[in-house]
Amino acid sequence: MGVFDNILHSDQTLLKNPDALDFDFIPKIVPYREEEQRKIANAIQPMFSNKTGGNLIIVGSPGVGKTVACRHVLRELEEKSENIMPIYVNCWKKNTSYKIAIGLCEEIGYTFTQNKRTEELLKEAIKYFNKKMVVFVFDEADKAEETDFLYTLIEEVYKKSVLLITNSDTFFEELDDRIKSRLIPNFAEFRPYGLEETRGILKQRIEDAFYPGVWETDAFEAVVEKAYELRDIRIGIHFLKGACDAAESRSSKKIAMRDVQDSISRAERSPTQNKDSIENEERIILDIIRANSGMKIGDFFDIYSKKGGEGGYKTFQRRIKSLDEKGFLKLSKSKEGKGNTTIVEYKERVKSLADFSKGE
Repeated sequence: MGVFDNILHSDQTLLKNPDALDFDFIPKIVPYREEEQRKIANAIQPMFSNKTGGNLIIVGSPGVGKTVACRHVLRELEEKSENIMPIYVNCWKKNTSYKIAIGLCEEIGYTFTQNKRTEELLKEAIKYFNKKMVVFVFDEADKAEETDFLYTLIEEVYKKSVLLITNSDTFFEELDDRIKSRLIPNFAEFRPYGLEETRGILKQRIEDAFYPGVWETDAFEAVVEKAYELRDIRIGIHFLKGACDAAESRSSKKIAMRDVQDSISRAERSPTQNKDSIENEERIILDIIRANSGMKIGDFFDIYSKKGGEGGYKTFQRRIKSLDEKGFLKLSKSKEGKGNTTIVEYKERVKSLADFSKGE
């Protein structure tokens, strides 16, 4: 083998599907959660007979598959029925009844929200919902500052199923008595994954995300052991992505133990882990672009690198793409020399960076 055979060229990447390393990626199969998904489906099942569904509280620690299992069931529901409408709301991002009401109006395409009170917005949404059957999923429900919206929906939507996802095992006890007496939920508890389950999930994620043969065995096992130690699959996925960034930044075709160690070390140094640390890098990039709008992508990368930005050029390109998809940037092609280059412009938005930092 030649001495340059393991060098990753500038037009090459280790990832065949970067989306598979996103925290909101829904795999085709959610392994080791069949029983929990069955409980979710059982809550919804009466709606296939044109009856109101059951209510369910889904509880478990972070990173144990609650959200992905629930969204997997919702995706299947969309394929099976046109009459049952799934609605997903993250209560960390939308943590008040007003924000949730706005979110519900957005889901149904109702745009006349300006200067309307929460009650008026909910009334418009409920009018629409009562023409259908609705499955409401409120993720991170314990992050909602108040739950008046929940009382209103339970009382006024005719045929519905309410699924509440929470990390807190005392969430139900802490609800208002009016809500508890009307909700009368079943419970689905998500236990932490075992070592073999952790290995199986991360192995499948590698197959979804990376080209074959990219990962060295000991490097992968190090990620498995760390994710199992922390009892959080999301952290394992974060380490997969961080190790890929480290390998690409040194132009390697293989992800080695040193790359995993680098990823873990950076996460331990960072005040925020997982998706927040990734979004923090995007925020740094966005600040640079806002101050220098209209430059070439390569010039932005040079500035970012000099400021100590994490990852190589491929990682930088992916973050630019992510910011573009979220509506923060405008990208255009410009012919220069023998090829094209990307011009990056900052796009003014109504949404604030504070909202962006929470993943909205």
